[in-house]
Amino acid sequence: MDDGQQPVEWLDSRQERAWVNLAKVLLTLPGALESQLLRDADLTLLGYMILARLAVVPEETLRMSEVAEMANGSLPRISHAVARLEDRGWVTRTVRTGQGRRFTVATLTDAGRKHLDASAPGHVANVRRLVVEPLGEDFERLGTAVGRIVEALGLPTKFLRQ
Repeated sequence: MDDGQQPVEWLDSRQERAWVNLAKVLLTLPGALESQLLRDADLTLLGYMILARLAVVPEETLRMSEVAEMANGSLPRISHAVARLEDRGWVTRTVRTGQGRRFTVATLTDAGRKHLDASAPGHVANVRRLVVEPLGEDFERLGTAVGRIVEALGLPTKFLRQ
Protein backbone atom coordinates (compact mmCIF):
# COMPACT_ATOMS: atom_id res chain seq x y z
CA MET A 1 0.00 0.00 0.00
CA ASP A 2 1.51 3.29 -0.96
CA ASP A 3 -1.12 5.55 0.64
CA GLY A 4 0.54 5.29 4.07
CA GLN A 5 -2.17 3.13 5.63
CA GLN A 6 -1.33 0.01 7.59
CA PRO A 7 -2.64 -3.25 6.14
CA VAL A 8 -5.85 -4.49 7.73
CA GLU A 9 -5.47 -7.24 10.29
CA TRP A 10 -8.50 -9.33 9.36
CA LEU A 11 -10.39 -11.38 11.90
CA ASP A 12 -9.66 -15.08 11.91
CA SER A 13 -12.61 -17.47 11.59
CA ARG A 14 -13.12 -17.81 15.38
CA GLN A 15 -12.97 -14.03 15.87
CA GLU A 16 -15.34 -13.46 12.97
CA ARG A 17 -17.85 -15.98 14.35
CA ALA A 18 -17.65 -14.31 17.80
CA TRP A 19 -18.02 -10.84 16.28
CA VAL A 20 -21.05 -11.81 14.16
CA ASN A 21 -22.74 -13.35 17.21
CA LEU A 22 -22.01 -10.24 19.29
CA ALA A 23 -23.36 -8.00 16.52
CA LYS A 24 -26.56 -10.08 16.39
CA VAL A 25 -27.01 -9.60 20.14
CA LEU A 26 -26.27 -5.86 19.95
CA LEU A 27 -28.83 -5.43 17.18
CA THR A 28 -31.54 -7.73 18.56
CA LEU A 29 -31.43 -7.74 22.38
CA PRO A 30 -32.44 -4.10 22.95
CA GLY A 31 -35.55 -4.61 20.82
CA ALA A 32 -36.48 -7.81 22.64
CA LEU A 33 -36.10 -6.09 26.02
CA GLU A 34 -38.02 -3.03 24.85
CA SER A 35 -40.88 -5.09 23.37
CA GLN A 36 -41.58 -6.64 26.76
CA LEU A 37 -41.39 -3.27 28.52
CA LEU A 38 -43.69 -1.59 26.01
CA ARG A 39 -46.21 -4.44 26.17
CA ASP A 40 -46.23 -4.86 29.93
CA ALA A 41 -45.32 -1.41 31.29
CA ASP A 42 -45.78 1.14 28.48
CA LEU A 43 -42.09 2.03 28.86
CA THR A 44 -39.23 2.19 26.40
CA LEU A 45 -35.96 0.58 27.42
CA LEU A 46 -34.42 4.05 27.73
CA GLY A 47 -37.34 5.20 29.89
CA TYR A 48 -36.95 2.18 32.15
CA MET A 49 -33.21 2.77 32.47
CA ILE A 50 -33.79 6.42 33.40
CA LEU A 51 -36.35 5.50 36.09
CA ALA A 52 -34.11 2.72 37.42
CA ARG A 53 -31.11 5.03 37.63
CA LEU A 54 -33.07 7.76 39.42
CA ALA A 55 -34.33 5.17 41.89
CA VAL A 56 -30.83 4.40 43.21
CA VAL A 57 -29.27 7.86 43.54
CA PRO A 58 -29.55 10.20 46.52
CA GLU A 59 -32.85 12.08 46.61
CA GLU A 60 -33.82 10.14 43.45
CA THR A 61 -32.56 13.18 41.51
CA LEU A 62 -29.94 13.72 38.79
CA ARG A 63 -28.90 16.65 36.65
CA MET A 64 -30.13 16.18 33.09
CA SER A 65 -26.50 16.16 31.92
CA GLU A 66 -25.89 13.17 34.24
CA VAL A 67 -28.95 11.39 32.87
CA ALA A 68 -27.64 11.94 29.34
CA GLU A 69 -24.20 10.67 30.34
CA MET A 70 -25.72 7.60 31.99
CA ALA A 71 -27.69 6.75 28.88
CA ASN A 72 -24.87 7.73 26.51
CA GLY A 73 -27.33 9.94 24.72
CA SER A 74 -27.44 13.48 23.55
CA LEU A 75 -29.08 16.00 25.85
CA PRO A 76 -31.93 16.66 23.35
CA ARG A 77 -32.67 12.90 23.06
CA ILE A 78 -32.64 12.46 26.83
CA SER A 79 -34.70 15.61 27.33
CA HIS A 80 -37.34 14.17 25.00
CA ALA A 81 -37.32 10.83 26.85
CA VAL A 82 -37.60 12.55 30.24
CA ALA A 83 -40.42 14.76 28.90
CA ARG A 84 -42.39 11.61 28.03
CA LEU A 85 -41.82 10.29 31.57
CA GLU A 86 -42.83 13.68 32.96
CA ASP A 87 -46.04 13.69 30.89
CA ARG A 88 -46.98 10.43 32.60
CA GLY A 89 -46.24 11.84 36.04
CA TRP A 90 -43.28 9.52 36.66
CA VAL A 91 -40.58 12.22 36.71
CA THR A 92 -40.46 15.94 37.41
CA ARG A 93 -37.97 18.41 36.01
CA THR A 94 -36.90 21.42 38.03
CA VAL A 95 -34.51 24.25 37.30
CA ARG A 96 -31.95 24.80 40.06
CA THR A 97 -29.05 27.15 40.53
CA GLY A 98 -25.69 26.45 42.04
CA GLN A 99 -22.24 27.99 41.77
CA GLY A 100 -23.69 30.81 39.70
CA ARG A 101 -25.15 28.42 37.09
CA ARG A 102 -28.62 27.23 36.22
CA PHE A 103 -29.26 23.56 35.50
CA THR A 104 -32.21 21.21 35.23
CA VAL A 105 -32.65 18.15 37.39
CA ALA A 106 -34.92 15.14 36.92
CA THR A 107 -36.53 13.62 40.01
CA LEU A 108 -38.40 10.34 40.31
CA THR A 109 -41.95 10.87 41.60
CA ASP A 110 -43.86 8.54 43.91
CA ALA A 111 -45.94 7.46 40.90
CA GLY A 112 -42.72 6.83 38.96
CA ARG A 113 -41.35 4.71 41.82
CA LYS A 114 -44.58 2.68 41.91
CA HIS A 115 -44.51 2.19 38.14
CA LEU A 116 -40.87 1.15 38.24
CA ASP A 117 -41.55 -1.26 41.11
CA ALA A 118 -44.42 -2.77 39.12
CA SER A 119 -42.37 -2.94 35.91
CA ALA A 120 -39.15 -4.34 37.35
CA PRO A 121 -40.19 -7.97 37.95
CA GLY A 122 -41.18 -8.54 34.31
CA HIS A 123 -38.10 -6.78 33.01
CA VAL A 124 -35.75 -8.69 35.31
CA ALA A 125 -37.43 -11.98 34.39
CA ASN A 126 -36.87 -11.15 30.71
CA VAL A 127 -33.21 -10.23 31.33
CA ARG A 128 -32.76 -13.51 33.20
CA ARG A 129 -34.45 -15.50 30.39
CA LEU A 130 -32.60 -13.83 27.50
CA VAL A 131 -29.18 -13.16 29.04
CA VAL A 132 -28.42 -14.56 32.49
CA GLU A 133 -29.74 -18.11 32.05
CA PRO A 134 -28.28 -18.76 28.58
CA LEU A 135 -24.87 -17.59 29.82
CA GLY A 136 -24.97 -19.41 33.16
CA GLU A 137 -21.58 -19.24 34.86
CA ASP A 138 -20.23 -17.14 31.97
CA PHE A 139 -22.52 -14.20 32.83
CA GLU A 140 -20.17 -12.54 35.32
CA ARG A 141 -17.16 -13.12 33.06
CA LEU A 142 -19.06 -11.50 30.22
CA GLY A 143 -19.80 -8.50 32.44
CA THR A 144 -16.11 -8.14 33.19
CA ALA A 145 -15.18 -8.48 29.52
CA VAL A 146 -17.85 -6.02 28.37
CA GLY A 147 -16.60 -3.62 31.03
CA ARG A 148 -13.36 -3.43 29.06
CA ILE A 149 -15.36 -2.41 25.96
CA VAL A 150 -17.16 0.24 28.03
CA GLU A 151 -13.76 1.61 29.06
CA ALA A 152 -12.40 1.48 25.48
CA LEU A 153 -15.43 3.48 24.33
CA GLY A 154 -14.76 6.02 27.07
CA LEU A 155 -18.19 5.51 28.62
CA PRO A 156 -18.80 6.24 32.30
CA THR A 157 -18.66 3.29 34.66
CA LYS A 158 -19.94 4.97 37.81
CA PHE A 159 -23.61 4.11 37.32
CA LEU A 160 -23.91 1.06 39.47
CA ARG A 161 -26.17 0.94 42.50
CA GLN A 162 -24.74 3.26 45.13
